[in-house]
Amino acid sequence: MSVALLSVAAVALDALLGEPKRWHPLVAFGRFADRIEQRFNSGGRGWRSHGVTAWVIAVLPLTLLATAFSWAPYVGWLVEILALYCALGLRSLGEHVEPVAKALRSDDLDEARKRVGYLVSRQTRELDKTEVARAATESVLENGSDAVFAALFWFAVAGAPGVVLYRLSNTLDAMWGYRNERFERFGWAAAKIDDVLNYIPARLVALTYALLGKTRLALRCWRTQGPTWDSPNAGPVMAAGAGALGVELGGAAIYHGELHQRPQLGEGVPADADSIDRGWQLVQRGVWLWLLILCVGAEFYA
Repeated sequence: MSVALLSVAAVALDALLGEPKRWHPLVAFGRFADRIEQRFNSGGRGWRSHGVTAWVIAVLPLTLLATAFSWAPYVGWLVEILALYCALGLRSLGEHVEPVAKALRSDDLDEARKRVGYLVSRQTRELDKTEVARAATESVLENGSDAVFAALFWFAVAGAPGVVLYRLSNTLDAMWGYRNERFERFGWAAAKIDDVLNYIPARLVALTYALLGKTRLALRCWRTQGPTWDSPNAGPVMAAGAGALGVELGGAAIYHGELHQRPQLGEGVPADADSIDRGWQLVQRGVWLWLLILCVGAEFYA
């Protein structure tokens, strides 16, 4: 079966079922990663070499296992579909952001704060309506890149082994890639590997957002604002996405009790419930565009 057909099947499965409610492989992997971190970073004393060793132990055996299963006769195609399905978070992303927009429209700020707190790591209990909408819009743009488009990219490049390698690496970055006393040294490898794996997908996502929105503004924001962001991959994605939507993102945010003055992203109106919905629609249209390109490419190759 072609990569295009397998990708369409996995996206359809995600749309139909959403994330597995029980026995999600990434939940089990998270527990496994916690045990590895306790072993190699006890008391936050792990060094960079320990982080590299821990990453190898956590990621490579499962990637090799995915490779072996994907080559199995008769069922390899099913393994490919299930691997991508488990790595995708498209429907889940919508299920998390839509309640934020709904709460904002209902003037239920407390509920909106609670809901957006499921999406972001910043402090949310004192956010106003604009700040809640800004956080949710940023999240849908960035998570669309990490949890959807990058998974599709690595599946197209290397099938089940590629998407497993990417998704596990991205999960370790989310768990270990913090710049604090506990993870500064140990999590360095996980953070850098995730940066490398996301470098090309993030720029393809930024281009996708630009093409499907206010193109000139998105490209200008990507060029001028993207490099000002701390993350080399989130910057282009969110700058282009904010420009495509014609909305202002970025600005001050509190993380772990500390105020961070972040650069402005985008240009236009302040974020609101509509910008959340439009961001979610932008991600959905982008997925359709990518699937169309894969299908056309498969037909041309055939």
